[in-house]
Amino acid sequence: MLRDVTRDFTWQDGERLVRFGTGALKDAPDLLGDGYVLLTTERGEASAPDVVERAAAVHHVPAGLVDEVAGDLLDAVDGQLLVSLGGGRVIDVAKALAAARRTATAAIPTTLSAAEMTGGHRHARGVDTSAITHVRPRIVVNDPSISASQPDAELAASAANALGHAVEGPMTPKASPVPALAACEAVRLLAADDDREALALGALLAGYVIDSAGYGLHHVLAQTLARFAGVWHGYANAAMLPHVVVALRRRAPAVLDALDDAAGEPVEALARRFAQRAGAQQLRDLGVTEEALETCVQKALERPDRAATAPAADEAEIRALYEAAW
Repeated sequence: MLRDVTRDFTWQDGERLVRFGTGALKDAPDLLGDGYVLLTTERGEASAPDVVERAAAVHHVPAGLVDEVAGDLLDAVDGQLLVSLGGGRVIDVAKALAAARRTATAAIPTTLSAAEMTGGHRHARGVDTSAITHVRPRIVVNDPSISASQPDAELAASAANALGHAVEGPMTPKASPVPALAACEAVRLLAADDDREALALGALLAGYVIDSAGYGLHHVLAQTLARFAGVWHGYANAAMLPHVVVALRRRAPAVLDALDDAAGEPVEALARRFAQRAGAQQLRDLGVTEEALETCVQKALERPDRAATAPAADEAEIRALYEAAW
């Protein structure tokens, strides 16, 4: 079993370099060089003033949907290296812009979204997607003092998102032994939910899992809530996961048994604890109306990636899962 010695490392993963550890932020200037364009928020900017100071230009990423925000920023943002300093939305906007500009991107996360570890993102609005590919950051600087710095409720919701990555990744058609092993270690770390450094590493490993194996049913449902019901992505994950884990256990009990062993408790119990700490136990309390819930049922049915969790959830199961969380 991996121990604390693994909590500070530099990992060359193909074309991607990952620097992880408390204090890793001090290495960012050498890793990023000079002249990069920075995308961030006010919170992100305050967390890493040296990174801001060395940027050739700084752009604040507003709230909104990734494809729309990236489309709005497309004419304003240009550079050989686009660095994101923020949560999943900021990182995904930078990835979308880098894909459109055919340039490189780097990421310094300020949440547990693990967007820095994946090539998954929406494309910028108005871009011809037939001519571009998705990108993932080629430099990742993950310093737990920043990536696990959210207030407790938001951190718990972000951790639920990471747990969702680790749980559903090992049962997709693209799963293999390596991401399955990473998922078990991610769950072990995420279960130490009073240890922010462990949460940060667990989220990073869970991001590796989902980048290797792809999304499944849980993220289909949570992402649909975020896009069509206006729920923050972290809270959508926290509210849905205790219910979706039950559906996943019916499909792959051996996978869930292994994750239970890693967590030291049933994954459903860990998911419920995150939801409770996040204050995201019921979708109705997050402002989701019955009308919006029905819209999400129909939109989730349209997503081809629901087939990544076999057998693909039908309309009745999707509605039942949303209603259980509502």
